[in-house]
Amino acid sequence: LKVSVISFGNWLNSNDSTWTQRTIDLVKKAHSLGINFFDTAEVYGYGEAEKQMGLAFKELNVAREDLVISTKLFWATKSDTLNKVGLSRKHVMEGINNSLKKLQLDYVDIVFCHRFDKYTPLEETCRAFHDIITSGKAHYWGTSEWTAAQIFEAFMICERFNLTKPVVEQPQYNMIFREKFEKEYGRLFDIYKYGSTVWSPLLGGILTGKYN
Repeated sequence: LKVSVISFGNWLNSNDSTWTQRTIDLVKKAHSLGINFFDTAEVYGYGEAEKQMGLAFKELNVAREDLVISTKLFWATKSDTLNKVGLSRKHVMEGINNSLKKLQLDYVDIVFCHRFDKYTPLEETCRAFHDIITSGKAHYWGTSEWTAAQIFEAFMICERFNLTKPVVEQPQYNMIFREKFEKEYGRLFDIYKYGSTVWSPLLGGILTGKYN
């Protein structure tokens, strides 16, 4: 899967209506500059960011195969509704359907586990994401902010039951937060050729000199 070096993400989007047009304008600008990778999540913008991104893709009007689109599942909203949080089969299957509806897409290229769920058996999570892949609702699945040990355990479960393995981790990585990416994930990269995308490479603008 080939992606641009820089991706466009809408983590900081608000559910304010003004963000819809801003997102459309930003997605068009990003694509014009050669960005083909667009990242969102079910929780961003209190559930509205995926809708905004979906409208932007409609306005962009380019071939679907020319875009790489990812979303993440774990928190459906900021609420405490029990089954809208975590990586149970119920939330994962309902979550991907809700995300695709908001994005106005038949599939995403990558679906991430936004965090590790210590309350759901990992085998249940692996089977649910395998089924997302085999149903055609995503091409790949990955992890975000998982430890190397948790990812290795997922690999062992997938190998044991002949399930689709995760292929990519999305950790925070920048000049301040380096240890996990550079030390902990080394064996994953070497043994499994595990991929990576990173969030906050400029630490929210702090590393640009934006703030004193």
